[in-house]
This record gives sequence, C-alpha cells and structure tokens, in this order.
Amino acid sequence: MRRLALAGAALGLALAAGPAGAAPLQVLRPGEEPAVVTEHKMTLGGRAVSYQAEIGRLAIRDVGTGEPHGEMGYLAFRLPPMGGKPRPVMFIWNGGPGAPSTTLDFDVAGPKRMIDGRLVDNPESWLAAADLVFVDPIGTGFSRPTKAKYAEEFYGTVGDVASVAEFVRAWRVSHGAEDAPLFLAGESWGAGRAGGVGYALQKRGVPVSGLVLISGGAGLNHHRLPAAEAEALRVVDMAEAARVNGRLDPALGATAEAVRHAAETWARETYASALADPAALTPAQREAVAQGLARFTGLPLARIDRASLRVTPRQFRTELVPGRPRDLFDLRRPAGGAEPDAAPILAYLRTGLGYAATLPYLGLEPLESGYAPGGRYPETVNARWNYATEPMTPEQVAAAVAEAARVGGGPPRLGAPLPAVEELAALNPKVKVLVAAGRYDSLNSCAGNAELGRRLPAPLAQTMTFRCYAGGHMMYRYDEAARLALGQDVAELVRDAGR
Repeated sequence: MRRLALAGAALGLALAAGPAGAAPLQVLRPGEEPAVVTEHKMTLGGRAVSYQAEIGRLAIRDVGTGEPHGEMGYLAFRLPPMGGKPRPVMFIWNGGPGAPSTTLDFDVAGPKRMIDGRLVDNPESWLAAADLVFVDPIGTGFSRPTKAKYAEEFYGTVGDVASVAEFVRAWRVSHGAEDAPLFLAGESWGAGRAGGVGYALQKRGVPVSGLVLISGGAGLNHHRLPAAEAEALRVVDMAEAARVNGRLDPALGATAEAVRHAAETWARETYASALADPAALTPAQREAVAQGLARFTGLPLARIDRASLRVTPRQFRTELVPGRPRDLFDLRRPAGGAEPDAAPILAYLRTGLGYAATLPYLGLEPLESGYAPGGRYPETVNARWNYATEPMTPEQVAAAVAEAARVGGGPPRLGAPLPAVEELAALNPKVKVLVAAGRYDSLNSCAGNAELGRRLPAPLAQTMTFRCYAGGHMMYRYDEAARLALGQDVAELVRDAGR
C-alpha cells in the first residue's frame, strides 16, 4: 500500500471519471481539510485489481454565502475507468437516523469485510459493479455541523434529505464524476433517505440511474395495498419466525414454504376482511379470528387482544419465546446480542487508511470519549431528530412518538411523506429500483412487499424489483447465501440500468 496525502490548494486525483490518464484537480478552499488517498490491490470477482481508497470530509455550504454549515465524512473506493467511459458511482448510507455507513461497508459492500473480528479482502464487493462512496450524514462518523446552531438543519427528515442530496451533488462536481451513472443505496431509515435524495437530485436535472432500498420499505407514498391487507400479510412473516423458533403447531407445515402458504391463505381469506371491518364481527367470529391469530403467530391465545385483533411487532418480539425476547433486526436471534468489534474498523480508518481524525467516530465511539465544553454533552442525533415534514404541535409530536414506541415497528410518521420513488419514476421512467427485505426482520414484511409488487401499475412494475432474502434486517450479516444473492441483485440492477 502506498499513501498519498492530498494537500495544498489544488490536488490531482489519479482515478477520474473520464478517459484513462485524465486527472482533474480538486480545489480546497481555505479551512478545508485534505482528504487522504491510498492505493490498494485485491482479488475482485476472480481477477486481480488495483483500487483507490479516499477518506475525508466535504463541506456542506450555504449556497447564498458559501459558508460551510457542516462537514460530511465519506469513504470512497474507485477502480480505474475502462474503455473511455466513466464507471457508475454508487452512494451508500445506513439509517438510524443517526447511524454511520460502516454496517453496509464492512459487512457486505466494501472491499474489506469483517470476519471473526478481522478485516479481510471482500472478493464479492460491490466495487466490481460500481465505484462506491460510503456517506456518513452529519452527526454520524466523523461528520459534524460546523457550529452548534447549525445542528438542527441536519437533524431532521427534511434537512437530512437536503444535505445528503447536496453532498452527492458536491462530491460529483469535486471529483469530475458528473457524467458517471448515478446510483443511491440506503438501508432501513436510509432507504427512505435514498428515495428522497433521488427525487431531489432528479428534480434538479441530475439523472438518477437506480436505487437500492434495503430493509426500509419501497418508497411509495400512494397506498396501493390496503392497510388491512398489509397488516394481515405480516402474519405470513410472523408464522415463519414462529416456526424457526419452535413455537408453531407442526401441523401447519414442516417447511418454510408450507407454513407461509398456510398463513397466507388464512390471512387473505379470513384475517384481512376481519381487520377491514372489525366492528362487524360477532363475538364468535372475533374469537375465531383470535384463535387463528394465536395459531399462526405462536403466541398464547390469552395474549391476543380481542378488541384490536392485532399483534404489534413489539409484542411479537417480546412474547414469542417466553422470557427470551427476540432481536429487533433478526427474529431468529435473542435480543441484546453483541455487536461486531469496532476496534478493527477504527484502526483501519485511522491507521490503515492514514486518516488521523481525533474526533470520536460516532456510531462506533461514544460522544463521551471526546471533549464537550463544560462537560455538557449533546444528545445523540436519534434523540434530537425532527421527524416532522410540516409544522406540528408538540402534542402531535408526542402522540406520534408514543404510538411508534408502543407498536415498535419503526420511527413515527409526522406530516406528509416527502416525494420519493414514485415521484422520481415520474420524472425519469428509466430509473431502476431494487427493494430488498429479510424474511426474519421484525420491521419489514416480505409477504407485503410481494403483494405490493403484484399490484403496481405497468410503469412502476417495470421500474421496481422486489426481493426477499432468508435473513434479517441486515440479511447479509449471518447468511452467506443472502449476502451473495444481494450482491448479485445489486450488480444486475447496475447492468440493467445501463441498457
């Protein structure tokens, strides 16, 4: 490995989007810190390659004054262009809100992968399909607002989409990558961010070739699947989770396919209509639905609420296995499991890549490991997040937050959703979208996604592809087949978008 420190007012980048040998200049304004570029070799997709890693922070500037309001960190990996054409560039982030990009980077997509506490080369890296830019939104990783008063610009749904869209625009300009096919990938909350950023960029005239939405919904604001039916189909995924935890009646089937078929039949023929009009049920019908719900979820009949006839994600995780709550992200696993060791990643960033940042890397290191004036540490990004997309009263916010906590199915929804996938596709019918979910994720529904895909109108049906993997929220973490399948589907998306 050879380290190249980018310093001075104008710096050459050896890997540029354009003909081989072209080296556009990256100009640093006063006060900006240099990025650091290092050169590496690995085997990727069965062939030896050389690639560059670039780590740094990019200023998010007020367009009216040029003043930086934030410094957004990133880690980019690039291969030399071939055939005179720029390589596709994929911008990737995780969710939270308040999570850095390290999960997608070091578990599945990047050129290094964490295995048994060590970072090793990842021959299945998505780098084979596109150059990769892992983005840490403000308040995560090394990214920070430049002043405390600017924090609220970034710590909310509306400002988050605006600032990440600006990062993508500015990074492409500063790296001469405006002609490179553009892809956005996000996980969990970051999937919604990808849909919003994609629309925001396309509306500005920046063509977006594709989106990868992992474990965060489909980014569709029009309810093409009735709420009662979507709720009913969640039982299909609950039944499979109950089966793998040994909590399901064996008579319902010995295989995942048999159990899912039985649960889906009951959900469609009985449960959906009951949820659509529960007031019309007789006491006997209500009791029969409760019995069916207990049978297909594996929960005790006494724990089924006869009034709502619903099992919330939180109740299912908590009560499926008595005394042993299931994990939020993977219902096959107990809650509270240890996370992968952060030390190898931190050593890689600071020593392996030579980025000697002294700030705590938020998401892997706590705020309290750094300096706070007067010892008064700010709240985390997640705790400070403004979910509202339009003005809301404090009472409305409190009620929405409390209901989201009760249900345990994800963040609250406050205000009209921001334009996302459907609005993006209306501007660019050629865009391709991959919607990925894990079968054992308590926050998503493979069955609901499949039904939604069947109901899309022709233009959207040609745009969107739905995939379900035998894994959890991070379906790539514990399931080798799912990891490889997701990588293949991402590569296929990039190829299809280029046709």
